Amino acid sequence: MPKDGPVVSPAATVVVMRNAPGGGPPELLMVQRAQAMRFAGGATVFPGGRVDPADYELAERLAPQQPPELAAARVAAIRETLEETGLLIATHDPVSAADAAAARALLLGSGRLDTVLERYGWTLDLDALCLFAHWCPALLPRAFDTRFFLTDLGTGAVDLQVDGTENARLFWVTAGTALDMADRGEISVIFPTRRNLERLALYESHAHALEQIAAYPVVRIQPVVQSRPDGDWLVFPEGLGYPVTGERVDTAKRG
Repeated sequence: MPKDGPVVSPAATVVVMRNAPGGGPPELLMVQRAQAMRFAGGATVFPGGRVDPADYELAERLAPQQPPELAAARVAAIRETLEETGLLIATHDPVSAADAAAARALLLGSGRLDTVLERYGWTLDLDALCLFAHWCPALLPRAFDTRFFLTDLGTGAVDLQVDGTENARLFWVTAGTALDMADRGEISVIFPTRRNLERLALYESHAHALEQIAAYPVVRIQPVVQSRPDGDWLVFPEGLGYPVTGERVDTAKRG
């Protein structure tokens, strides 16, 4: 952020992709947030959350060659996914369902991912998280400045756990089906989530996603309100890999 800019809250979210059991487009892990959450209460999102100071500490030890904000966001994405879903992603080591459950309990108690890794001797593969987007909807104090990552589970044969405090539901769904559910009112998705689902719906596989992501720059997306003959629209620049770059303000859900 500019030195004279507002103090925003660094955050990270991760699109966890797996092969669909019956074939077809890949499935994505989505989280329905609890209604009581301050930000996007009741909305369906990808796992993620705020980057904590301990994430920077661990990132500095694991990836000193990476930009600190980027490495810490990767650590936060891994930590938040374990905390919210009971799934440990991006490890070099096989993790059983029982160990993942115990690791989640330890994380919830300590709040630190490094404590979990030291307890079990696990190592992280931060490069397994591909950066594909960067959103900060409003440059206002405490706004979430969020980096979006993509990772792949392959078969995705994993156990998941509903948090009960931050999330009310976990489910696997294709991007196209999630958009259909949102259109029918079965789930609620905020503006960045909808735009990313539309982009993810273009990808036929994880390999295809990586190929397409590499073709576009990753820049901070800051939607603005634009007046048009048919009303005010929330828009952002084209050329970033998104098939839809705007929506009427009166229909856009903004968290």
